[in-house]
Amino acid sequence: MNASRYDCIVIGAGHNGLTCAAYLARAGRRVLVLEAAEQAGGTAGTREFAPGFRASSCAHLLHLMPGWLLEELRLARHGLRMAAENMPTFALSGAGALRIPTDVDSAAHDLGEADARAFRDYAARMRRLAAALRPLLEAVPPRLGSRAWRDRLTLLGLAAKLRLLGRADMRELLRIAGMCVQDLLDEHFQSPLLKGALAFDAVLGTNLGPRSPGSVFTLLYRLAAGSGAAASLAQPVGGLGALTAALAQAAKAAGAELRLAAPVARVIVTEDSAAGVLLGSGERLEAGCVVSSADPTTTFLRLLGAEHLDAGFVRRVSHLRTQGMTAKLHLALQSMPRFRALAGAEPTGRMVFASSLRAVEQAFNDAKYGRFSAAPLLEVIVPTAVDPGLAPAGRHVLSAVVQYAPYRIAGGWEGQREQFLDTILQTLEAHAPGLRDSVCAAELLTPQDIETQFRVSGGHWHHAELALDQFFMVRPVAGAAQYRAPVRGLFLCGAGCHPGGGVMGLAGRNAARQVLAQAA
Repeated sequence: MNASRYDCIVIGAGHNGLTCAAYLARAGRRVLVLEAAEQAGGTAGTREFAPGFRASSCAHLLHLMPGWLLEELRLARHGLRMAAENMPTFALSGAGALRIPTDVDSAAHDLGEADARAFRDYAARMRRLAAALRPLLEAVPPRLGSRAWRDRLTLLGLAAKLRLLGRADMRELLRIAGMCVQDLLDEHFQSPLLKGALAFDAVLGTNLGPRSPGSVFTLLYRLAAGSGAAASLAQPVGGLGALTAALAQAAKAAGAELRLAAPVARVIVTEDSAAGVLLGSGERLEAGCVVSSADPTTTFLRLLGAEHLDAGFVRRVSHLRTQGMTAKLHLALQSMPRFRALAGAEPTGRMVFASSLRAVEQAFNDAKYGRFSAAPLLEVIVPTAVDPGLAPAGRHVLSAVVQYAPYRIAGGWEGQREQFLDTILQTLEAHAPGLRDSVCAAELLTPQDIETQFRVSGGHWHHAELALDQFFMVRPVAGAAQYRAPVRGLFLCGAGCHPGGGVMGLAGRNAARQVLAQAA
């Protein structure tokens, strides 16, 4: 057998690529994973951003990956351990902190009487809707217009699960799915801080504001993705890079090979079928199929090439909305930050800085017109509060997801990066006095940095905006659903295909199912 011939080549060793490789290798396929960077993980890796200080690259919490997937791949056996689970979420403002209830019964303790009563009803209904929608995320989307029995059965099964919601919940789902989240929250709650925190989860990672139509849909998506058995917020020991390291070990244990610092230059097409890849070094590797975890724009227009696609398909891919709106900040600190609103308690949970719906909308307004937010929204964790090994003894790391930071800003990022960093630090200092004096190193990743460093077109965490017109059976575009490209033997397994971004692994697992089904 030719040593360079594989059953499957997977492009990219992010969490979806590694998940796909693990399932393919477990099914007996000869699999090679190629990663351009010198370490696996991609945006779900752990990076040393200053000497001795490490942080999760982009995403920094684990709560969307299904428990059954963690168990199927035996990630605990491959070294995955949690530094913290069931992490609480606190909404912070100048007036204090509000612990966002994680269960309906705790609402009365954390909220006023009127909002507690409203939250019980709201949370119970949203959880029912999310549980009904979750099977859509775990399933391979059916192909519209298909007469295949498998597609028809999938549609019937999904319809049956939604029908089990009952008339009242089904009517509510149809009513709210296309709404703006501000209208939904104003219907239910009085507390500005509660509404701001809930709206933050609806717009995080998107190009939407709380008054944008469809922002309830993105909230439902987040709730559905996080409604499985492993839904609680968790932080792996060693950051999210520990998760991808465990996935890499699971793939290797099943027989897959992993090559780092091996960027793919082109997908080789022979007789209208993907037949392998050409590396940047000039090395040619042959395979029965190629699975790309790169974003759709990169996969189709750069690695494959428009010459292998029809003009209508190229136009659809070219018009994908892929520009990111979210930045990532890492701070190396000399001491533990003390947040005034936590009244001296250590920051062992998730902290959200979104004081009201108005604050969220004003932050979005800046970004709409090509400016970074003058009062950015933040999701903050201090990972060293539960995992001290991420920093030298006695030192700490702060990790923040920053919304909104448009991909393109007037005047360019290079001239305004320091100003944006200063704005974020001012926001943090207002909540944690003395924090600025404690900073000994800082790393700010704008969407353009994410594009450059992680090879993600537009620096979008979902690879393409998650919206009703780029979701489920039409994700990423018509003609490339079900993880299959228009070119035979080429598949997608990244965040740009169903069900989208977030550290879930479902796109990788579903893509592996499609590869195996084609070979059956």
